[in-house]
Amino acid sequence: MDTRPEDDRLPYYEDPSPGSGSLPARAWYAASDAARLALNGTWAFRLSGTAEEADTGFTADGADTAGWSEVTVPGHWVLQGHGAPAYTNVRYPFPVDPPRVPTENPTGDHRRVFDLPADWPADGESVLRFEGVESAARVWLNGEELGTFQGSRLPHEFAVGALLRPTGNVLAVRVHQWSAGSYLEDQDMWWLPGIFREVTLLHRPRQAPADFFVHAGYDHTTGRGTLRVDAEPGGRVTVPELGVDLATGEETAVPVQPWTAEIPRLYNAELATAGERIPLRIGFRTVGIENGVFKANGRRILFRGVNRHEFHPQAGRAVDEATMRQDILLMKQHNINAVRTSHYPPHPAFLDLCDELGLWVIDECDLETHGFCFFPDWRGNPVDDERFTPALLDRARRMVERDKNHPSVVIWSLGNECGAGAGLGAMARWIRDRDPSRPIHYENDSDYPDSDFYSRMYASHEEVERIGRREEPPLADPELDAHRRSLPFLLCEYAHAMGNGPGGLSEYQRLFETYERLQGGFVWEWIDHGLPKQTPDGRTYFGYGGDFGEELHDGNFVCDGLLFPDRTPSPGLIEFKKVIEPVRITGDAGAGTVTVTNGHDFADTSHLAFEWVHEVEGERLAEGRLNVPPLAPGESADVKLPPAPGGTDGGEAVRTVRAVLARDTAWAAEGHVVAWGQVTAGGAEPRRAPAAPAVPGRRAGNRIDLGPASFDAAHGRLLRLGGLTPAQAPRLDVWRAPTDNDLGASWQEDARYGMRWRELGLDRMRHRIDGVDLAGDALTVRTRVAPAGEELGLRADYRWTATDDELWLTVSVTPDSAWPCPLPRLGLRLGLPAAFSQAAWYGGGPGEAYPDTRAASRLGRYASTVDALQTPYVRPQENGARADVRWAELRDGDGHGLRMTAGSAPFWFTARRWTSEQLDAAEHTTDLAPGDTVWVNLDHGQHGIGSQSCGPGPLPQYYLHAGTAEFSLGFREVTAGG
Repeated sequence: MDTRPEDDRLPYYEDPSPGSGSLPARAWYAASDAARLALNGTWAFRLSGTAEEADTGFTADGADTAGWSEVTVPGHWVLQGHGAPAYTNVRYPFPVDPPRVPTENPTGDHRRVFDLPADWPADGESVLRFEGVESAARVWLNGEELGTFQGSRLPHEFAVGALLRPTGNVLAVRVHQWSAGSYLEDQDMWWLPGIFREVTLLHRPRQAPADFFVHAGYDHTTGRGTLRVDAEPGGRVTVPELGVDLATGEETAVPVQPWTAEIPRLYNAELATAGERIPLRIGFRTVGIENGVFKANGRRILFRGVNRHEFHPQAGRAVDEATMRQDILLMKQHNINAVRTSHYPPHPAFLDLCDELGLWVIDECDLETHGFCFFPDWRGNPVDDERFTPALLDRARRMVERDKNHPSVVIWSLGNECGAGAGLGAMARWIRDRDPSRPIHYENDSDYPDSDFYSRMYASHEEVERIGRREEPPLADPELDAHRRSLPFLLCEYAHAMGNGPGGLSEYQRLFETYERLQGGFVWEWIDHGLPKQTPDGRTYFGYGGDFGEELHDGNFVCDGLLFPDRTPSPGLIEFKKVIEPVRITGDAGAGTVTVTNGHDFADTSHLAFEWVHEVEGERLAEGRLNVPPLAPGESADVKLPPAPGGTDGGEAVRTVRAVLARDTAWAAEGHVVAWGQVTAGGAEPRRAPAAPAVPGRRAGNRIDLGPASFDAAHGRLLRLGGLTPAQAPRLDVWRAPTDNDLGASWQEDARYGMRWRELGLDRMRHRIDGVDLAGDALTVRTRVAPAGEELGLRADYRWTATDDELWLTVSVTPDSAWPCPLPRLGLRLGLPAAFSQAAWYGGGPGEAYPDTRAASRLGRYASTVDALQTPYVRPQENGARADVRWAELRDGDGHGLRMTAGSAPFWFTARRWTSEQLDAAEHTTDLAPGDTVWVNLDHGQHGIGSQSCGPGPLPQYYLHAGTAEFSLGFREVTAGG
């Protein structure tokens, strides 16, 4: 039967109501003893360009599907060869005229024929369940229309028992890419239509629960848990481990171990009614806000969180359970304790895993209307349009009812970036009435009428500290101001992890730990949403906005995660792990002790073992276990280090103390490193000056010889060092390929230095020789380095000296005019033969670091290939620097190469097979072609990274100001064994 509206009404996919025919929302559970049939797999598929282009004959028995394609469900048709994905951050990719959508509305017809299992029960009811369909669907079974629905990332069920037959059931689903619901789903991600979560046929026996609600609180003052399970029809609840057997609706209190993200204690239980037995996993915990502080089980919580979109590079938002588990294991292994489900409820199995493995969850409704911010006063915003209020309430209801039984879900979030409106208030009132046990979050209304949190995005360190001190600027209305000051503070998004970065994490974390009101934050975001593409010659790279023919897009802003698209941790994730580690290990070199502080909210340190390693100039000489007493949360202990081993004079000695798992856990194996600290243990730092007297230089025609080196007498250019001929002699370099954070965001008022550097021409500096002077044992080359078209410049004097086998260079830099901005970098660039592909260094590592992203840089001796030194950001940019380097070597396969030694101070070391200019010009990793030179940067300074791709830039202490500077380096040819 065709039940489409009459011509004088909007079609169902433009109707702002949530749809028709769906059953009431209810709790999700993974299994019971009731029968279920998965309808995932291969479906017949036909794509039409408009909503009404194709007829509905495909719903009938024996429909002709010749010429149809096939797609996999769960899946998105645009990732299976039908159409193309599109990325926008804020703007809608269609004309804004709610609730209307374009006539050009890609529409996918899906058809699946299935048989019932032979033992499918004949009594009771059967329901057809869709976990997620984007963005609107119309459903038929055996030619009968079941209904329509919107709300892409929420479940919908239909009663189908009367329509089922033993064989040849025809399930037909029409899915529209655009609908009225699309206006509620503008969530900074790829637009990916399709049936992207599971489709399941569920038997509902007579007397099976229509729904149930597990209430499991915990009283931290008595250690007792209270349990009540509401269900209709009623039954019994048993928890064998606790000796509990009670009727639904009744309450009991028993001694329990509470559930927390650190110790996710679950009790196996069962809800049994006359019709169904449902396994439960119950976690006892109580959350709430007391005196302006969010607490769980009586203790303040510090969120060390991330925002997580659902994403898989091949499957889009059709994320399987193995990938969900991988995400949570990676989070736990990197000290993350919380996730905000940006900006929609995740697959329900993800929350089961959060219960099991332990994460605090802010469960966010499937709602964002950000595109309306471009219009005056958010004109037309659906959250302030009563036509959409039923849909808003439906989305809130489906989220809460589906997820209400998860102990990991501790906060409900109304949605993201929707401005303000009466619809949000209606959602909040319904949620509070249905579930008063959890607070509500919403960020985008500065008066916070509906939120239990003062929530901000990308607030600067300065603003966050003011809020922590409760000294933020007042609101005009005293009553609203008092309300906001009473709320705990969350950074629901901060530290934008786009490209190289984010910087400034350590300073945020110190603020969170200092001020009780600051309850932590959620880094944006978990993973880069890069989709794989291939070059014409078959090389694979990750594409972003604009790579798929979009007429409106936001470029690589979709790649802003702590994981690369293939789920490889980025340097940003390694840095975040160190910054948020739940155990602090600091040292006092003079006293020979380390201070260990337990920063867990609930767990003591009995699950950890402490190891120490003693190294001299990166060489391990001794190691052992450190006896650290178990520490309760917040406790510290000073622990004496063992005496240094003998025979270690003359080198830089360092103690590294690590906190590791003492035994296997559900999320990592014994020995996994949770935290670490380093203490300088005495001894001299590495040599930073010539060990032998300098030798005099001499002229030989158009050449100057100085120790093992020869120079061009006219220009002072290094020609040779022993048997090594550089591809480019060392010279001053100030340019780096701007990072996403250097370039900043278009809407920000602060200076965007990446753009300013390019405007000044720092990517095309010219070098003028002003003098070459040989006097005794020193060759001095005076230069000016400046960009075309500008009057500003840098005076750079190179002073070369040498011993018999080593060349030393001191560089003195003086600006000859006022500079309007900091420098990207300041140091030397040189080129070496391509065969010099093996790197070794003593300094910070193992990964990259920059001035405000160096917490995870650990002093040691490391080795790598030049290729492995690169960080493959989806959009190429400055990367790969190693901090605090005392010496570095580059060698060929025969062991021949160059050793570079720090003089007055350690340096930043970078080596790559392309120049900074080539790196800057690349749009994708496949644009970078290795050349015949290894380009090496030895930097005295680097500008900080910050988070300005969406948040604040670097803190002032990380600016590389253009001022007078001097640094020195040694160069020595090395051979195999030398």
